[in-house]
Amino acid sequence: MTEKEKILIVDDEENLRSMLQVLLKKNGYIVDAASDGADALQKVQNSNYAFVLCDIKMPNMDGPGFLRKAAEAGIQSTIIMMSAYGTIDTAVECMKLGAYDYISKPFKNDEVLLSLRKAEERERLKRDNIRLQGEVNREFSFANIISKNKRMQEIFTQVKKVCDFKTTVLILGESGTGKELIAKAVHYNSKRKNAAFVALNCGAIPENLLESELFGHAKGAFTDAVSDKSGLFEQADKGTLFLDEIGEMPPSLQVKLLRVLQEGEIRAVGSSSTKKVDVRVISATSRDLTKEVEEGRFRDDLFYRLNVFKINVPPLRDRMEDIPLLVNHFLKKHGEKTARADLKLATDALKIFMNYSWPGNVRELENCIERGLVMSDGNEIDGSCLPDNLKGKIQYGSLAGALSDCLSIKKADAIVQKELIQKALQKTGGNRTHAARLLEISHRALLYKLKEYGIE
Repeated sequence: MTEKEKILIVDDEENLRSMLQVLLKKNGYIVDAASDGADALQKVQNSNYAFVLCDIKMPNMDGPGFLRKAAEAGIQSTIIMMSAYGTIDTAVECMKLGAYDYISKPFKNDEVLLSLRKAEERERLKRDNIRLQGEVNREFSFANIISKNKRMQEIFTQVKKVCDFKTTVLILGESGTGKELIAKAVHYNSKRKNAAFVALNCGAIPENLLESELFGHAKGAFTDAVSDKSGLFEQADKGTLFLDEIGEMPPSLQVKLLRVLQEGEIRAVGSSSTKKVDVRVISATSRDLTKEVEEGRFRDDLFYRLNVFKINVPPLRDRMEDIPLLVNHFLKKHGEKTARADLKLATDALKIFMNYSWPGNVRELENCIERGLVMSDGNEIDGSCLPDNLKGKIQYGSLAGALSDCLSIKKADAIVQKELIQKALQKTGGNRTHAARLLEISHRALLYKLKEYGIE
């Protein structure tokens, strides 16, 4: 053990208590003892014990009575019962009441130690599971979707409203805007978060394999089907199936997907029977599905079935105020992975970022930061570390000039906001209501920022 665990021994036989105390202390445990259930209950309420070794038959309060009272008091200790011959049935009943295990008396020392080792391993796995679940929740929670843009904040609100319903969600947006991240936010903030999130890019798999990938196949369904295989729908049962680039799905499979959405059941390729599944479907595309429907490339009935709850993710060029935040986030994320967490973004690089249209959106920005971390020889990522195509499309303007001497992400953010507000006021002829609408902020928020930045 890396840390000494605290154990309480509960038994009315003094000799047994003494023997167990010697054994457990010798093996590195911190040991306390109690002579009956009532004494033990008082101890566990006043001190934290990792484990309790408790006899079943005792005066005043027996083992089952102690278990019930401990459960009512919310005691989290792992309890192992000690049972003499003839009390095995009672020991099983104790396990139904919440005991982890039981040891039959008389027992060997190794039996006690083995039971404790098993209990320790179970507790370690529980802690690891809680930690990993916490990491998953942090990774795909809203905290990992970096934005202060009003439209993105509205999307977060939409996700919170729809996440616990089985409603199909259609996420629209250009490539690289983070559509899968939004889908994961829906899943991991829902009641389905402990079940599987299964993702499939519909454009990445040949048409002749896509049906088997989605619905599975039976043995002998085709030449290479040497055994039964479950499909992604079955793997996502009770969870979420994310169908990325749904606009790439061939018409023959669109019909079968529609049937699954309507009936809630799948039929594997080559099988004569159907199987019920409980799957929440989220789809995404960078295509204009309305146009695809009009031109006959996408079924209108499937479109309406998928388009129950639509989320439009804005491109990065429409939320330029997020660039300083995203830069900071990606510097930290990739800096920790490459052991270069101290690197900063130089003024000329930030200038390039703020004057670039980002056709690859957030994904392209992240790739630029990761490349910069690799290319940089100093303590900054400057313009020389960036891809040539990025530098080749610079259009210097007043915003770039304002940022030329700025090294602070926080100050750069303020500069960007001030510039956007001034442009909006200029475009609307000074009409603050219309300017607020263009900026996608409330009129009150605009008035506050006008005062903050000293804009007349």
